Amino acid sequence: MQKSTRDAIIIGAGIIGNAIAFELGKRGYRTLNIDRLPAAGYGSTSNSCAIVRAHYSSHQGVAMAHEGFSYWQDWNNYLGSDDERGIARYAQCGVVLLKSATGLHQKALRHYDALGVTYEEWDAGQVRARYPMCDMGEFWPPRRPDDPEFAKAPQRELKGAVFTPNAGYVPDPLLATHNLQLAAESLGGRFMFCTEVTAIRRAGARVTGVTLSDGREIDSQVVVNVAGPHSYLVNRMAGVAGDMNIGTRALRHEVHYVPAPRGHDFEADGSVISDGDQGIYFRPATGNHILVGSEDPPCDDRAWVEHPDSFDRCVTEAQWEAQVYRLARRLPGLRIPSARKGIVDLYDVSDDWLPIYDRSQLDGFYMAIGTSGNQFKNAPVVGRLMAELIEQVERGHDHDAHPVHVKACYTGVELDAGFYSRLREINPESSFSVTG
Repeated sequence: MQKSTRDAIIIGAGIIGNAIAFELGKRGYRTLNIDRLPAAGYGSTSNSCAIVRAHYSSHQGVAMAHEGFSYWQDWNNYLGSDDERGIARYAQCGVVLLKSATGLHQKALRHYDALGVTYEEWDAGQVRARYPMCDMGEFWPPRRPDDPEFAKAPQRELKGAVFTPNAGYVPDPLLATHNLQLAAESLGGRFMFCTEVTAIRRAGARVTGVTLSDGREIDSQVVVNVAGPHSYLVNRMAGVAGDMNIGTRALRHEVHYVPAPRGHDFEADGSVISDGDQGIYFRPATGNHILVGSEDPPCDDRAWVEHPDSFDRCVTEAQWEAQVYRLARRLPGLRIPSARKGIVDLYDVSDDWLPIYDRSQLDGFYMAIGTSGNQFKNAPVVGRLMAELIEQVERGHDHDAHPVHVKACYTGVELDAGFYSRLREINPESSFSVTG
């Protein structure tokens, strides 16, 4: 069987895999994205809440997300190509980070000030004036509805919130992914769908390509693992897991949809709200609905999945009630429907909930994994970071000894790729949770 050759093979065609292909294409690489699903973004990307926010607990996390704002605001120009399906819209509605006992707002503000992130501080009255449907009571700590303390009336009020006006969400993550596919193809990138990689081939310490399920072999000196919840399986295939201090595994997650309170056009006038006080986040959704998810408080069990092709895709009554009833405490006028509506999918979670953007011990084998359900927003920034890292390492740079630094295009901030190293220790600054 005749072999084919590409400059770089990218395993996965989600939002980050496509962004890497686009950025490598700008550098002259002939890329090939291979995905086992029928189209770009059909995996966990399609079910992303696609929230674009900057409130991370680390300097580098905030720096990358702050840079990401500008990509989404400038999406059409960034792509530089048309899409017959249209260009993904960025809903710049702002993000409200409620000041809670988690202390995340205090950590975020320190980094906001250092990096020049635009924000406003609101007291509880200002939050109510902007969102009159909100109860600003303090319900801490987050509880589940079967907890005897769940319905207890709050004794204190939250102190307010931090509002970032440049933040928001992308209503159609699948379209954004398709936009990137066409942008990559305009530079010579190719895509193979309904195709599974069954082996990572190597010669000594160097990757040489991949083998597909139909026996075809494609040669390449660069292979990038962007396989989402399947990433740990691809790493095993490549034999690189033993070199890593930080691993990844798949986590089942649910988000739910409910109608907004009567008299409030939350789709038009709402914002993304991060409510650490109750361990939830919520944002506007189509049809004047609200999408609500869990920020993984300790009271919520984590459903780790051993086999990412086999997990329960049905919304559960217990998690529906946990998330929706918490939301109803924050929004007392919430209409709770009798039918449960939501989405179930997998996160690719690292040991410290921070991504791995790195090379591996196998020369030419790279990873953009462990994105923990919150890196959709950073996809274009990650694409550029990974392309620069790949290019420098392929030219002989010792990234493990001297981590690659990339100057951000819009903010001019220096991004340190070493922060995302596979060799790092568990990062104690991590919140070990996610907001969409």
